[in-house]
Amino acid sequence: MSDSDHGSAAWLVTPSDYAAARPVEFALPAVPESRYLTMRDGCRIAVDVWRPEGATGPVPAILILTPYYRRFAVAAGSDADAIPNAGKFVRYLVPRGYAVVVVDVRGTGASFGTRDSFRSPKEREDSREITDWVVAQPWSDGQVGATGISYPGAASDFLASTGHPAVKAIAPLFAVWDTYADNYYPGGILLKQLAKSYDDLMVAMDHDRRDLLRNYVYYANPDLAGPHPVDEDADGALLAAALQEHQGNFRQPDFMGEFRFREDPLPYDPSFSSASFSPYSVSEGIGQDVAVLATSGWMDGAGYANGAIARFLTLRDNKVHLLLGPWDHGARCNISPWRREQTSEFALLGELLRFFDHYLLRRPTGLEAEQPVHYFSLHEEAWREAASWPPVEDVQRLYLGAAATLAPVAGPADEDCVRADFAWGSGAGTRYERIAGINSTTYYADWQGREAQLVGWSSAPLEQAMELTGHGLADLWLSADTPDAAVFVYVSEVEADGTVRYVTEGLLRALHRKESPAPANYRTTWPFRSFRREDAAPLVPGQVERIRIPLLPTSWVFRAGSRIRLSVAGMDADHCVQVPHGRPPVLSLSRGGEQASALELPLRARR
Repeated sequence: MSDSDHGSAAWLVTPSDYAAARPVEFALPAVPESRYLTMRDGCRIAVDVWRPEGATGPVPAILILTPYYRRFAVAAGSDADAIPNAGKFVRYLVPRGYAVVVVDVRGTGASFGTRDSFRSPKEREDSREITDWVVAQPWSDGQVGATGISYPGAASDFLASTGHPAVKAIAPLFAVWDTYADNYYPGGILLKQLAKSYDDLMVAMDHDRRDLLRNYVYYANPDLAGPHPVDEDADGALLAAALQEHQGNFRQPDFMGEFRFREDPLPYDPSFSSASFSPYSVSEGIGQDVAVLATSGWMDGAGYANGAIARFLTLRDNKVHLLLGPWDHGARCNISPWRREQTSEFALLGELLRFFDHYLLRRPTGLEAEQPVHYFSLHEEAWREAASWPPVEDVQRLYLGAAATLAPVAGPADEDCVRADFAWGSGAGTRYERIAGINSTTYYADWQGREAQLVGWSSAPLEQAMELTGHGLADLWLSADTPDAAVFVYVSEVEADGTVRYVTEGLLRALHRKESPAPANYRTTWPFRSFRREDAAPLVPGQVERIRIPLLPTSWVFRAGSRIRLSVAGMDADHCVQVPHGRPPVLSLSRGGEQASALELPLRARR
């Protein structure tokens, strides 16, 4: 099946139909105008300006702020893509009447400076100054939007948070709201390879190590010849000087190791914490006149979908739209087991164009008549719309029972034990690979064999198809024989023929079990944890605690005759650090009686 919107009833006008009817009135220039802009502290930032050829009046601008090269130099005579990151936006939006300004953030590409942080606050101030320059240009109509995938997507949040009056619409695509929980420390558990893999990539780019960069499939073309100099740098001397400054850039493994607790300040800078590079911390600066398109996928890393949903919930007073598809990070793949094509067929650029047309060009798009939420239901292979999130409010509880069952009522009191296997892992084709720069294309293909090694509980066969949409929840009563533990919970569909399919998962470090009210700048519909040092507490070995673990959001239709299965592990050795180190815990899960562990799922019947 396909993730295409063709013929979908979820829209009054589908993104692909809108795109097909939208005229293309201009041409894309062969090369952009390229120059340095000097920031408040003297740092020179490299920008490329792509303007629509044939436009006779001023046009709105779309900013893309990236650490992944605004443009590559390319070997003479090569047809290699010089803009593999921003290219899809440049080639699509410019001929349709937008100027696209692509920026090497400070300390990257051809820009000068030394990076002191992941998404440094200095970059936020740079984006304000760059916007000042953009709206002062004779080709600008005084309106600015921003977009991008992942890092550039979050950068659009930071730009809007400056309160610059020219910023009218942002489209953060596959972008975190909270770098701590959405990316590096899901459930308070460090993803052990992510910081290293990201660091390897950034060293290859920031230091212009083309021998290393070719290890990444996205940049494997040998004709890519490092960052492109700006127009004024004919001999490349300025580029060489900029690259020399990049040698002092921060190193991601060392940097992320400083943030074991969310919002815990650096010992040498009490004003700087993980909040400093997370959009939620500055979201109150995003004016209510800024329109927002929040987009993610069901297999988008460790929590990027949570980021999109939290952004939608938090900015509820804005004109905000939420799009959740059957995608991995960046929608490079349709991740559905029932996909027709590996690549996505959804008109994402058409959706983006309609959004910017509506809020920047003020064209009659009909967007105001569409529902604000669109999501794709896996196994039904269909797009759906909703007026709010979550779409399914009815919650069904399935209790852990005897003989490895999940039952609609709690049975007599008893317990089951889960011995953490520090060698067990979820594999190499999972939601975590793409965010580590690994070119994954198939997801959880070996799940059946891996899940079979876990302790689990299964429901009776379903009498009718049931749609799970939203955040499930593992409501567990458990104790451990260690003062800390990591708890991994997985939901699978066991089909009538015995096929076991991964649906979603949740994970939590027991140290962070305390729940807190979600703050105004970080709204959720799932249990919120501060992950702060003052809220962390070791377990008392042998003492039963109630620990509610939210599952990552999804939309999945369980077929009639299938069983719903909950599995529990104490480790994912392929992605996460040991908790506690070298001490595999034994988890005792209470079931039945007054301490009845259960699986809560937002379910509704489907035909």
